[in-house]
Formats: sequence, C-alpha cells, structure tokens
Amino acid sequence: MTTPSALERPTGVPLVRRLAARLVLLPALALSLLPPRRIRAVLGVVSRGATPATATRARNARDAMCAVSLLCAGPKGCLPRSLGAALLCRLTGSWPTWCTGASVVPPFNAHAWIEAEGRPVGEGVPDDYFARLIAVGPVTPNRPPSP
Repeated sequence: MTTPSALERPTGVPLVRRLAARLVLLPALALSLLPPRRIRAVLGVVSRGATPATATRARNARDAMCAVSLLCAGPKGCLPRSLGAALLCRLTGSWPTWCTGASVVPPFNAHAWIEAEGRPVGEGVPDDYFARLIAVGPVTPNRPPSP
C-alpha cells in the first residue's frame, strides 16, 4: 500500500542553475551507487582547493537539485541530492561539508546531507539531530581535511 504525498519542489530557480544541476545529476546518481569508502575518496579529490561554501550558496545548490529531479526532491533521495548539491557548489569553486550519518533519536534513519557554516542546509531539523559518520569538508592548502 502506498501513502499519497506531495513533494515540495522549489520554484524560481534560475535557468542557468537548473541547467548546471542537470549537468551534475548524472554524476551524482553514479556516485550514489558506489560504496561509502569510494564516495569519500572521490569527494576528497573533488573538494581539493575549494573554498568553504556559504549557507546561501549551499541552499541554492540544494534547491536547484530538488527543482530538476523528483528523486532528489523525494524522501529517499537524500544521497543523490546531497552529492549533487556538493558537486554543484564545486562548479562555482566552493565546497560544503558533505555528510552521512544517522538520526540520534529513534527510529533509526540513515541520512546524507550537506552543511555550510557548521549547520545542516535545508533539513528543517535542529543542528544536533544527526550524528555524522562520514564527512568530507573543503580541503585547502592551509586547512587539513575534516575528520
């Protein structure tokens, strides 16, 4: 039995950003099929030299991914959505912190999200709602990789 629901897709995303989101959608979907250690390795390479993303830039990237893909906008699309948003930020020279983990309150929920300025972007939950298991932050010459 299915439960009817309506997906909230952002409106007003500029055409250029929607086209860029479509460009990174396929690589994001391909990455989402890899094992976690490979995803972490690929993102570690891709994030090198990027500046930390601002919360606004990360939110715009996340909204663009949700605007172009029903999968990314849906409740089961957190992994491709977060990967796509991170890759979209990278196209502009910045990188959010890409995270995977689980909710700290029952029931268990595995989740993937992006963070900017130390806070989850667009998740609508308190900052300490998720426990990080894997995080890939921006890597610059003066800043070591995040744990």
